Amino acid sequence: MSALVPVLLGALLGAGLLLALSPLFWPAGRERVASAPDARPGGIRHALGRTLARAGIRRVTPLGFTVISVTLALIAAGLAQALLGITALAVVVGLAGLAAPFLVVRWRAAARRTANREVWPDVVDHLISAVRSGLALPDAVSSIASAGPASARAPFAEFERDYRATANFGACIGRLKDALGDPVADRILETLRMAREVGGTELTTVLRSLASYLREDAAVRAELRARQGWVVNAARLGVAAPWLVLLLLASRPEAAAAYDTPAGSVVILGGLLVSILAYRIMLRVGRLPEEPRWFR
Repeated sequence: MSALVPVLLGALLGAGLLLALSPLFWPAGRERVASAPDARPGGIRHALGRTLARAGIRRVTPLGFTVISVTLALIAAGLAQALLGITALAVVVGLAGLAAPFLVVRWRAAARRTANREVWPDVVDHLISAVRSGLALPDAVSSIASAGPASARAPFAEFERDYRATANFGACIGRLKDALGDPVADRILETLRMAREVGGTELTTVLRSLASYLREDAAVRAELRARQGWVVNAARLGVAAPWLVLLLLASRPEAAAAYDTPAGSVVILGGLLVSILAYRIMLRVGRLPEEPRWFR
């Protein structure tokens, strides 16, 4: 028990430092990744910012997210080293702590995109009703903030405030696309932008066809996801089970001494590489194709 006291004090010190530096990493104002001067298109920070935006986490900067990941990795590795005394296993736990926030963000982004697939047809129906009632396109888009699906109201409310401040429909649509980060939203918004710029009388027909296609696509994907869900669950179980057994074995002193050797380190690190490779293959087999974002 006394050996845990320095570890807990170190974890508390790290948490205190993180809270002290939090104003630098989480500013009060909402930042947009596209307007950041150092968020170069194609860079790692730019890609991380887009992933955070797709997950709906806009108040956390890529730098702040990186600091959180590194801090969690150091805490996890320190706890594993203090409790188990196996250096190679502590490194593995640290890497898992480093990757865990990113995996959670990716899972949240994927879950948000899946949930939005059920919402976009209703958004398109609302746009059709607004346009047919005589509203201008900016007012039709802004009306979703108050009368659209609940999960889609926040980005459109931001669009409404943005358009009232700038009256630039094209630029506001571009920022709304960045906030939504969804290929289906890109197609809808680009259709509205084209109708705004070149005019035409077939907007409602195009939107109605798009809504019908989105409903059919969502139904097919839901059925395939239900059938292939066992592949993903098997991958997660197959990766987690050996490491849980290893943690149970490492709790015994004689097993810990055996693993805390060069040969034991090779076994642990080799098992890590095999687990990552097998997990990626299983996810590749069970992953459904995602539509790319053509209009960025």
